[in-house]
Amino acid sequence: MGYQNVKFPEDALFLVTGGAGFIGSNLCEAILKMGYKVRCLDDLSTGKQSNVDMFLSNSNYRFMKGDIKSLDTCMKACEGVDYVLNQAAWGSVPRSIEMPLQYCANNIQGTLNMLEAARKNGVKKFVYASSSSVYGDEPNLPKKEGREGNLLSPYAVSKRSDEEWAKQYSKHYGLDTYGMRYFNVFGRRQDPDGAYAAVIPKFIKQLLNNEQPTIHGDGKQSRDFTYIENVIEANLKACLASSKIAGQTFNIAYGAREYLIDIYYTLTKALGKDIEPCFGPDRAGDIKHSNADISKARKMLGYAPEYDFERGLYEAIDWYKENL
Repeated sequence: MGYQNVKFPEDALFLVTGGAGFIGSNLCEAILKMGYKVRCLDDLSTGKQSNVDMFLSNSNYRFMKGDIKSLDTCMKACEGVDYVLNQAAWGSVPRSIEMPLQYCANNIQGTLNMLEAARKNGVKKFVYASSSSVYGDEPNLPKKEGREGNLLSPYAVSKRSDEEWAKQYSKHYGLDTYGMRYFNVFGRRQDPDGAYAAVIPKFIKQLLNNEQPTIHGDGKQSRDFTYIENVIEANLKACLASSKIAGQTFNIAYGAREYLIDIYYTLTKALGKDIEPCFGPDRAGDIKHSNADISKARKMLGYAPEYDFERGLYEAIDWYKENL
């Protein structure tokens, strides 16, 4: 793994917010395997109880059921914590267009509460989830930090706002913050169900059930799909980053492009299915093409993603075959 040699003090305590979710539970798992203590904060509104239960027998793990919209909860969660990995947020561009107030409350006010709690508790590093959606309609590829366009959804607004608040906390209050601009993360434990499910787990489950998946648009949209192991590496390396680069944001991806239609046929082949997709309308707020320049994260964080798309995809397929 790209984080095998990452070392922290023996008594290090990590707080993972949203730790019952897809990315959060994988972070909890990796940190526990490294032998460090994890406190997981989640209100289980989108996270899963099963992603908590699997760790409860580990004496280094503690679960707190709570909501980041409560400052008191955030204050309690940050007591004695060295590193915060703030993953608690509502995802999904389409849902954010339907529910803008909830996205403001969860993703903006919730993150601000966590920043304030981390500051007051003397947290060493605050690493938080941002998103490639902050690039909006900026047309150039690859996407590069500092070259953003007009935002296309309330979700994107919430993530860009988080970045600006984090920057203020580094500038005025001395809290070391590092923003992870995730590009289409996928892998084990990503939820395949629901109207807003991510495309890869949704396609896998539908194909395994011999159902016909729907591709929104013409299938020629491209994404920089990023396997979960690369995201774990980025978060842990950010916890050791220099204070000189605090307040900045980093593209976290593999740095390649995959077209949706190609992914679909790769999945049908890997799963031995002969099912043609149907095509639906474009989704509101979606970006047509996404591809990351990861040179800044490589240089400043030592980020060196080991999992290309194909390797990650086949690991994900194996996991879903066993667990669906």
